[in-house]
Amino acid sequence: MDFKLTEEQRMIADAAKDIAKDFPPEYWREKDEKGEFAEEFWKAISKAGFLGIVIPEEYGGAGMGVTELLIAMEELAANGCGMGGVWYLVLTEVFGALSIVRHGTEEQKEKYLPKIAKGELEFAMALTEPDAGTNTLNIRTRAVKDGDEWVINGNKIFISGADRAKGMLIIARTTPKEEAPKKTYGISLFLADLPNPAVKVNPIPKHGINYSKTCEVSFNNLRLPEDALMPPQDEGWYMILDTLNPERMSFAAAAIGISRLAISKAVEYSKQRKVFSDPIGSYQGLQFPIAEAYATLECAKLMNLKAAWLFDNNASYKEIGEAANMAKVVAVEAGIKAVYWAMQTFGGYGYTREYDVERWWREINLIRLAPVTQQMALNYIGEHVLGMPKSYRS
Repeated sequence: MDFKLTEEQRMIADAAKDIAKDFPPEYWREKDEKGEFAEEFWKAISKAGFLGIVIPEEYGGAGMGVTELLIAMEELAANGCGMGGVWYLVLTEVFGALSIVRHGTEEQKEKYLPKIAKGELEFAMALTEPDAGTNTLNIRTRAVKDGDEWVINGNKIFISGADRAKGMLIIARTTPKEEAPKKTYGISLFLADLPNPAVKVNPIPKHGINYSKTCEVSFNNLRLPEDALMPPQDEGWYMILDTLNPERMSFAAAAIGISRLAISKAVEYSKQRKVFSDPIGSYQGLQFPIAEAYATLECAKLMNLKAAWLFDNNASYKEIGEAANMAKVVAVEAGIKAVYWAMQTFGGYGYTREYDVERWWREINLIRLAPVTQQMALNYIGEHVLGMPKSYRS
């Protein structure tokens, strides 16, 4: 059992730290306040090859795995970028590149992967629906064959990056749930090029991460060519898991990275700030909760790397899901505590935008809700890890 990073992994971590130096908290504060996409950051991670980490070399990528992607994400977040260091990579590299690498046809790989690796193609995934939420098996968006085309109709919600995306992974039912031989059957994945007049996108005002739009998306007789289907038809459920598990790992990496950033700023401030005669960092009322949160985050990091290792080594969906869900639960709970106590360390200043902690508080609380709530992750652990009775019905 080797806990040391390889030379390539250390290089990725160092490159991420170097990029983050050019995009400090002040940069993300401005982008968040103005609701602007971080164009300069996007160009920097594109130039560094971060958008091609999981893309095979023959398509212009680095040919690495999710482990290396998580290392890049965490170090970007921890060294100043916060959630911004993870968000864009999730949208394009996890939803786009990784899904196509794992399940795309050769033609789809040749069409999309080189452009993604160069940073020329932003992606989004259209999965969540207003009436289904976490219960993906209840999605109503339908794809119906019409000659040599697919016709898609339906509505999606909370689709991040859809306003800018030039490519979209669409999850739709090709067999209605009531006609399927089993509940996981009948879901298919499609790749669509955007913009398209049959796809309407409406941004949703939200609490944080305003350097990226999150949108309502509607498909009104969207016609796609036959080869837009990511085969096999009707068997997309397990292909979705191949995307959702790395998404959960990515959000765990974000929780760890944001928390490391908040803790580092709080520790620095606590050494300088004196209210009575001693630095406030000497007070155990601050030391203990921050130290405990940090220790727990380090444990979550190990579990997250285990999940990535399992994924990169083609373990079963169950093994990967167990580790990914446990990593997310622990990372988020420790992360909320870490950022809470970072804000407490700054006192009233922690509530001001100038010190950035309030933004990291908004960001860490999204991870509590997405891509799966803490409660649903705990349901998974209870049922699939501990063997307890199922607590919900799809």
